[in-house]
Amino acid sequence: MTAIFRTERLTLVFLVLTITAICGLPLLLLFKIGLTAEGSLNIAPLLEALQSRSVLRALWHSLESSALSALFATILGTALALVIGLTNVRAKGLLVFLILLPMMIPPHVTAIAWIQALGPASPVLRWLSIAPELGSDHPLYSREGLVLLLTLQHSPLVFLLVRAALRSFPRELSDAARVSGSGATRMLVKITLPLLSPALMAGFALAFVAALGNFGINALIGIPARYTTLPVLVWRRLASFGPDVLPNVAIISVILALVALVAIVIQTVLQKRMRSALVGLPQAPLDIALGKHRLPVEALLWLFVASVLLLPAASLLATSLVKTYGLDLSLETLTLSNFAEVLWRQSVTLRAFANSTGIATLAALVIAGLSILLGYFLVSRKAGQRLMAGIAGSQAEIAFAVPGLVMSIAFILAFIRPLPIVNISLYGTLWIILIAYVSCFVAVGLKPVVAAFLQMDMSLEDAARVSGAGFGRRIRKIFAPLVAPAAASGGILVFLTAYNEVTVSALLWSTGNETIGTTIFNYEDGGYTTLAAAMSVVVVLATIVIMVAMNALTKKVPAGTIPWRS
Repeated sequence: MTAIFRTERLTLVFLVLTITAICGLPLLLLFKIGLTAEGSLNIAPLLEALQSRSVLRALWHSLESSALSALFATILGTALALVIGLTNVRAKGLLVFLILLPMMIPPHVTAIAWIQALGPASPVLRWLSIAPELGSDHPLYSREGLVLLLTLQHSPLVFLLVRAALRSFPRELSDAARVSGSGATRMLVKITLPLLSPALMAGFALAFVAALGNFGINALIGIPARYTTLPVLVWRRLASFGPDVLPNVAIISVILALVALVAIVIQTVLQKRMRSALVGLPQAPLDIALGKHRLPVEALLWLFVASVLLLPAASLLATSLVKTYGLDLSLETLTLSNFAEVLWRQSVTLRAFANSTGIATLAALVIAGLSILLGYFLVSRKAGQRLMAGIAGSQAEIAFAVPGLVMSIAFILAFIRPLPIVNISLYGTLWIILIAYVSCFVAVGLKPVVAAFLQMDMSLEDAARVSGAGFGRRIRKIFAPLVAPAAASGGILVFLTAYNEVTVSALLWSTGNETIGTTIFNYEDGGYTTLAAAMSVVVVLATIVIMVAMNALTKKVPAGTIPWRS
């Protein structure tokens, strides 16, 4: 019996130490360099950085664009969730899938698609004869353009949260209001929105933090618009001067991390104050009949979906099919050479596809394994085990919430020197990107697994213990098979996130260790627009195929595990 408990304790200790090593310690090192000097607290460098005009301007731009886009994303996401969640519009499943699709597409691909959709060289607008004049300023290269794309990128996050909150409402509240004679508008103002306030606050905070750490849109739109945000400032300084400026960018990264953490703390406090206790079990959501207004509402919904998806997608595809960017798409200019170039001829793109596929798959597998073990301890009936597992889980949540570029700087600081004892350097290799992915995305894979454990009857464990099954056997024979669908679903979400990301790897890649995200960004930044478009089309198609394939898991995982399925 002692050996059984020893194995269980050792496994828990291993999990806590592993999560601490890859999530907690790099961030602690970042804050140590940014906030201490000679072993004691020293905020003088931080105050000095805040006196820099470039840092102050970038900080203001980050706060301004994040707050504005989060506000608009909250309004848009909430409106979509209310219409789809509470009315009798048709094809809800397909609408939800399409509304959430932009969330799964990499931000830099979104930026490239919209740049090509609305610019003077837009193949679609030129075909319609409504393109801006050649040589004129691009309409997206402005603060407003940046806020618009951030809003479209992050409104699905708010939609997801508000839709989930609507599904947890007791039906009796709405029924009582309708019996009392309240119309749909009054019910919305007096009941629905007040009860949604915690979800609205969470959605705003999530959209704010996501926009704060967004690199792809901020770089591709902000740099030409001369609207520099903190992530872009960090990237430009490190790209221009190399590791010699690490202490300087560490301080800027600390500022970015502190803003994100303060936003999360404020959101948590406000959510607790605004939370209302609901009486009754969740039931089927309302299905308000729109009557004669249903067709106009559905038309507006589909028009929104078409404008958000079809225009940039068509422009991206058209750009990938022409010989030179700016040419009109016709039979004379049509070519598949851009796809042949990125899929077969260019060694850098082939290497990037291989690298991203390999490390995203490994990250998904590692996170699935860690999630099964950590999830078991997070729902344990032993308070001590739950406490230790909670410490690891909290570090994973913080690593996910902190902007990806901040985690990149933290990993550079942690691994720029060779590892002690083994004297092996991870900096400049794919391994540092893999570890960073595990650190940043372990929270993504953990959530569905914990949900699956919470729905499980833990008397299964009692029966296994009585039968003499040890910890390892219980995990292998009982719990792992039962939560495997949820772990697979979380692993696929991790794969999608890691496969398409650019924020984390933007500062960690090196020659020979490129990722898909960094290669697309470098193509666009270097003026190879048609190659960037072709590679982006391949990534978007791969993302859609994987999302469609995930539907096969719908009946095998807890409700809500797959975001676009009820």
